[in-house]
Amino acid sequence: MVSGGPFRAAPPLPPGVFAEVRRRTIFEACKWDPQVGDVAVLAEFPLVLEPAAWSELAVLAEALGRETLAAEAELVARPELQRRLGLPWSVRRALRRAATDGAPPGAARFMRFDFHDTPDGWRISEVNSDVPGGWNEASGFAGIVAGHYPDLAPTGDPAGALADAAVRATGAGGETALLHATAYSDDHQVMAFLGGRIVERGGRIRLCSPGQLDWRDGRAHLVGNGARPFDLLLRFFPAEWLPNLPRGAGWRRHFAGGRTPAANPATAVLTQSKRFPVVWDELRTPLPTWRALLPETRDPRGIEPHDESWVFKPALGRVGEGIGLVGATSARDWRAIRRELHRRPGSWVAQRRFVVRPLAAPGGPVRVCLGVYVVDGRACGVYGRLARGPLIDAGAREAAVLLPRAAGAGKEGP
Repeated sequence: MVSGGPFRAAPPLPPGVFAEVRRRTIFEACKWDPQVGDVAVLAEFPLVLEPAAWSELAVLAEALGRETLAAEAELVARPELQRRLGLPWSVRRALRRAATDGAPPGAARFMRFDFHDTPDGWRISEVNSDVPGGWNEASGFAGIVAGHYPDLAPTGDPAGALADAAVRATGAGGETALLHATAYSDDHQVMAFLGGRIVERGGRIRLCSPGQLDWRDGRAHLVGNGARPFDLLLRFFPAEWLPNLPRGAGWRRHFAGGRTPAANPATAVLTQSKRFPVVWDELRTPLPTWRALLPETRDPRGIEPHDESWVFKPALGRVGEGIGLVGATSARDWRAIRRELHRRPGSWVAQRRFVVRPLAAPGGPVRVCLGVYVVDGRACGVYGRLARGPLIDAGAREAAVLLPRAAGAGKEGP
């Protein structure tokens, strides 16, 4: 444990107990494949977050959420800045219509901010404002693990908070379309888990692809279904993937002109882009919390790729993919990154590297990322990830993040 740090690693569960936790997580939390390749990703020990640290993170995340939504609203109306965000041409074209036709109505807005403990205090590396993941682990896995630590409780229930927000948005008996890439089990397990939470609260759901929508007068219906339109679209399908759908799927309605409330509208891609900070100085929206917590972030032109003081990220990269980090990126990947930085620098960003304080944990020190969820403006739980090396990517382990029980259940307890 880092002395005086904001969290610690609890003792690990015995192997037999953890095997049962893993089985329950597969069947109860829809974590159907709890490994990446041949590596198990569920940590056998939880992180214990100090109550004061959770309170601080919640305040910071809620402030970041307010600033993010205000910046998104301004960027929707400013197409001249959108071209600098590294978005595909087809997405920028769809977004231009939002400036005149209006963005779809937002409801049950959700995002996740990734926090890191550094010698200089909390820093964030990014926001997942479009389609953040981790719901199964932050709610399901964490709740199961907490049952084996009598003095600990989850920080909250992000999936439950999102389900509550969805049911509030649709009303009693309303129907939510859970849009995802149906061919991917990783995506389907997230929506199956969230769908179960919505049904528990009296809502109705339909799991489908955004390619199965039929838009009539701006309202989203299921293809071939003449009944009433959906009451809410909850999308786990990245906005930049939408142009890959058939033209007849009406994918542009997710960006502009759609009348069905969306959680989240595809306009969230404006702040999902890691090049969002490149346009800060031209925004009227004040961003004091963002400026205080995000390391210096710049267009990569003029910066040497092997400069150890910078990290290079694709504008729309996810789960650590494509990141150039000295000491973590292979020579082969560096060659590919250098080519892309030369060919398409406007699709990349350089972020000042920061030091993450290592945490003493079973098996050796780890670096921790705490993803704090904000749903409808409220912080409601944490997704914990651990890495032995400097890069926290798709191969990182996932840890339950718990609080001492007297302070447990966070702002949206299960």
